[in-house]
Amino acid sequence: MALLLAAAPVACRKPAKPSEAYAQAHTRFGKLYAEKGDEAFVDPQLSEVESLLDQVPADSLDARAAGDLRTRIQVGKQQVQARLKAKADALANATQPSQMPSGFNTAPSTPAPTRSEPPPEEESDAATDAGTAGMPGVGTPVTQLASGFSGCFQKGEPLEVKGRGMRDRWELADRAACRQQYASLQAMVMIVEDGKVLGMVPRSAIQEVPADGGTGSSTPDGGR
Repeated sequence: MALLLAAAPVACRKPAKPSEAYAQAHTRFGKLYAEKGDEAFVDPQLSEVESLLDQVPADSLDARAAGDLRTRIQVGKQQVQARLKAKADALANATQPSQMPSGFNTAPSTPAPTRSEPPPEEESDAATDAGTAGMPGVGTPVTQLASGFSGCFQKGEPLEVKGRGMRDRWELADRAACRQQYASLQAMVMIVEDGKVLGMVPRSAIQEVPADGGTGSSTPDGGR
């Protein structure tokens, strides 16, 4: 007995095609990351990249690559947000008197050195768009205080830090735009050592030293 097998015709599957949406998303993300580094993960323009990734068909040749890029973006966002939170926490802690590197009081009025003078106010205002992103904190190089942060920080009279000697002092410039942009630092003073911010303390915690060299009623102990 002969067995007759009938084979049903098999429909031809269309070959998968690359996705134009993924190509655009990949290009935009590459340019954004090259320009801003990790800050790209919290940049508003990144939403356009994510929107394009959502348009990549599941059967596209680029579906897997689109998923990998989406994962990279999500992980990058989490890492940058965690880093920003850590900086904010460190800044909040630095504003407490207990976070002072050591007790210190101001030296008698003497002219501040002029080697690291910030640019004139007019030039600083004109260069606002070129300011450094974020906020200064412990460890920030003094070169960034002088040239970045929209020109909003200026060098003041040096301070005598107990156990460390004379140290440079930086503080927020008295301009409306700067007070608005760095409101949390209006009452703070930054102490600089070895070219970097050593600590940040409230201006109210600084004790003036009488011209005759005597001591005031109390001296901050630096939280020790």
